Amino acid sequence: MNEMDYTKELFGNFDTNIKIIEKTFNVDVVSRQGEIVIIGNSKEADMTKKLINRLIKALEAGEILDSQKINYYITLFKEGKENEIEGLLDDIICISARGKQIKPKTLGQKKYAESIKRNDVVFGIGPAGTGKTYLAMAMAVSAFKNKEVSKIILTRPAVEAGESLGFLPGDLQEKVDPYLRPLYDALYDILGGETFLKYKERGMIEVAPLAYMRGRTLNDCFIILDEAQNTTKEQMKMFLTRLGVGSKAVITGDITQIDLPKGKASGLKQAVEILSDVVGIGFIFLNENDVVRHALVQRIIKAYDKYEKKKETAIKSKEKR
Repeated sequence: MNEMDYTKELFGNFDTNIKIIEKTFNVDVVSRQGEIVIIGNSKEADMTKKLINRLIKALEAGEILDSQKINYYITLFKEGKENEIEGLLDDIICISARGKQIKPKTLGQKKYAESIKRNDVVFGIGPAGTGKTYLAMAMAVSAFKNKEVSKIILTRPAVEAGESLGFLPGDLQEKVDPYLRPLYDALYDILGGETFLKYKERGMIEVAPLAYMRGRTLNDCFIILDEAQNTTKEQMKMFLTRLGVGSKAVITGDITQIDLPKGKASGLKQAVEILSDVVGIGFIFLNENDVVRHALVQRIIKAYDKYEKKKETAIKSKEKR
């Protein structure tokens, strides 16, 4: 193989990337006299060559390779889905304030973005680190900049917005701001601090607790309800019935991390049961393969899933006796 300008990025710091590939396919990959040479079994070497060519295309498209991305591409190759990588490289949602291309990083995220384009209401359900909220915000910013909507509304339930918040200093906004901080952080990253504050002051972007949505009709808006697993059944119905003309809503949540008090059922879990067949509503379920944080997060999620399944099996077995 001819050595490309991207050899350094391909190999990674201290050859981290290439070592993952070598270990996976049991080959040796070296840069020698202007060429990338692959040494090993012909079948494994051929697979490695195809993977490296795909990775170089990703680098040419502006991707940054890290261990998480290398491992994800290897998974796609092993599942015979290598041709689907191409679609991930081209699907740019928007450009961040720092000039970074924001686009889906996994096939699950790509389906999520496509569902948001197609449907007026989309539920993005999955574990932490799958990009549920960040991608939804990028889609909202894209729609806003393309004048498809005139306002972005971001909301979250403040689970402890009762007695514990009452003892905090400041007015109501100052008390709920800690719950909304992750939403602010994501918007700062996508829009830049100055632009975000300008839009917020003009009322084009609203970040508010879910309770503020009651009694309103939200027209011509892109609305994101984050941490929806912590809504009650009543709150979820209230939110969904706020949708007005020309609006789009994305509801994100992780049904494995419900923080509601005992005896309170999750509005998100109920919505999955009630609305799964309603036309115009999309449900996307992301999993550990869509995690774009540290690779260890995937293993943590898998370990918890395994534990929960083992627990459920034990309970069912006990009930049968």
